[in-house]
Amino acid sequence: MVNGMRSVVVDKVASVTQACGLSHEVRIAADIPSEEGVVVVVEVLTNKSTYNTLELTSGRMAKVGKGDIVVGALGHRKALFGYSGHVPPAVKPGDIIQMLNIGGVLGICDSINPDKGKPFDCRVLGVVLHFPYLGERIGVPARVGHKPLDFDAKLETRGVPVVALAGTCMEAGKTAAACAVISRMRHRGLVIDAFKATGVSLRRDILAMEDSGARRSAIFTDLGIVTTTKVNGPALTRTMLTDLSTGKPDVIVFELGDGILGTYGVDAILECPDIRAALTGVILSANDPVAAWGGVKLLRDRFGIEPCVVTGPSTDNQVGVEIITSQLGVAAFNAITDGAALGDCVIEAIGLKAAPAP
Repeated sequence: MVNGMRSVVVDKVASVTQACGLSHEVRIAADIPSEEGVVVVVEVLTNKSTYNTLELTSGRMAKVGKGDIVVGALGHRKALFGYSGHVPPAVKPGDIIQMLNIGGVLGICDSINPDKGKPFDCRVLGVVLHFPYLGERIGVPARVGHKPLDFDAKLETRGVPVVALAGTCMEAGKTAAACAVISRMRHRGLVIDAFKATGVSLRRDILAMEDSGARRSAIFTDLGIVTTTKVNGPALTRTMLTDLSTGKPDVIVFELGDGILGTYGVDAILECPDIRAALTGVILSANDPVAAWGGVKLLRDRFGIEPCVVTGPSTDNQVGVEIITSQLGVAAFNAITDGAALGDCVIEAIGLKAAPAP
């Protein structure tokens, strides 16, 4: 043991820590920086019958229960349909914090959603150490991400067309729409790269995009960000657009997690002239016709963006489709029941050269 360092065997390693490459035995210490992205080990103190799983670094979902030793990361969350919470001003072993999402984000819960029940209470055991100095037993606190975010990153898409998916709120069908569009593009011979620009760390959505045919994917967590904000959202978007465009895909598709009026920085991204100029097409996912009306109006009036199509639960049957097309003057297709048509609509709207529809 060096400077209070000790080894701990952990049961589950949350996906938020994927870039750290941790095993099920980690070394921890008691001096914990109370900062977003710092990787910590906790003991789960409670059981839950709902919202009781954790996304592992493998992408699998594992049930969590009392007594589990889990590796996660400090972070905040402000979710309309989930938990809201913050990083405490100080953290030490023995403190009780909560698990704020199924990706392993940990903090102090401020507000719950009745459908999810109370979050898991967790006792802090210590900060995970990594050892960057070859041949030295000097451990430093581990942090999420492959590399730190460059807030001065420039945007260069190299002429690659870009499709963004924005929503009226979380759970508006953005990921389902992204997957339907990616799948159709792939069937029509196109090479697609994809990423998630905003939200709270969880790899499920980009894994679904890969499963649907995306060649490469990325998420903001790769750049050391646990939860996006108005401050970091634009730089994250520029960085991932630039990085993925170097692979020269036929098109880049990315999802803006949460809603246009949410707290995760979607509006800040859409307000950036350089990012708007890079967008070849924007898909709006809306929960109902009124949300579709408001979303289209926001995109047009506040951001100067004309959406190429509306999707989401607002298009679950022909009634919603007809309301949107007749009153908003925007094409509307359902991603679940008419995914091929949705993809074809996007391909045509942004002028992609694709193989004929099968």
